Amino acid sequence: MKTVLDNLKGNLVVSCQALDNEPLHSPFIMSRMALAVAQGGASAIRANSVVDIEAIKQQVSLPIIGIIKRDYPDSEVFITATLKEVDELMTVSPEIIALDATARRRPGGQPLEVLVKQIRARYPSVLLMADIATVDEAVMAQALGFDCVGTTLYGYTADTAGHILPDNDCAFLRKVLAAVTIPVIAEGNVDTPERAAKCLALGAHAVVVGGAITRPQQITARFMAAIRARSICGA
Repeated sequence: MKTVLDNLKGNLVVSCQALDNEPLHSPFIMSRMALAVAQGGASAIRANSVVDIEAIKQQVSLPIIGIIKRDYPDSEVFITATLKEVDELMTVSPEIIALDATARRRPGGQPLEVLVKQIRARYPSVLLMADIATVDEAVMAQALGFDCVGTTLYGYTADTAGHILPDNDCAFLRKVLAAVTIPVIAEGNVDTPERAAKCLALGAHAVVVGGAITRPQQITARFMAAIRARSICGA
């Protein structure tokens, strides 16, 4: 029998998220966005918050990678940072839970290893995805027993600021793929179909695309930037 991760192999995951300061922030809108991308062929949805996941599950039967983004005053970690967020997510039973697996200090100073053990003891059947920013973090995630690793936070930590996944012919993705044997999910600034296809061709298990599909304000801004550049050049 194929597992959830087996079914994701070679396929597209779409991140359907809108934060509370964004125009599309609404469980209803995210659920319709999920339906749209499901009709387009997506194999799974990455979603933020219990209410969004609950609404999405009413519209599609695709697997969910669930997260909760929450700020803590003593830590830069904000993606499913503690067991509290995991407990909340499990009320809507996502197939996969993604959490920040970077080396940064976690809320309350709790080691990542302790959190993973707590989750495994309480929810042994849920799959865990490690959102990482460095190769060393990917290696550590595998050692801690994560089921898969995502390049989600590359470029979003102090040590990797200014970098994006497609940089230097996807050099970071290549290094992660060479360093671990668990499935690697390419995520972060995969903003064109060609880049998504390349990530899969390099060996990524699956690819997550978010803003390039589901954030119209960002898509519009990209069009406008190209138009303005054309005007400046006098074309």
